[in-house]
Amino acid sequence: MREMTTSEVSRNLSAVLDEAERGGTIAVTRSGKRVALIVPAPRANGAALAEVFRRWSGQLSIDDEFEAAVEEKRIMPERLEDPWRD
Repeated sequence: MREMTTSEVSRNLSAVLDEAERGGTIAVTRSGKRVALIVPAPRANGAALAEVFRRWSGQLSIDDEFEAAVEEKRIMPERLEDPWRD
């Protein structure tokens, strides 16, 4: 893992992002202390999640009691008060 100061990162942001895009992780420091990590963004396209849904399709059932409990706790937009209203 590469370590860079905040000043180094700001002067070389494009190169830092290129490094992260290639899979590198950069630890960002300020006054000698780590304050952040720049890591590669996840590259998921939803295929793994779709596979989970496909595998579980038709295998789960929700009873009426559970469904009613969820509906009771659900916050609907029409129930919310406007905090900015006078």
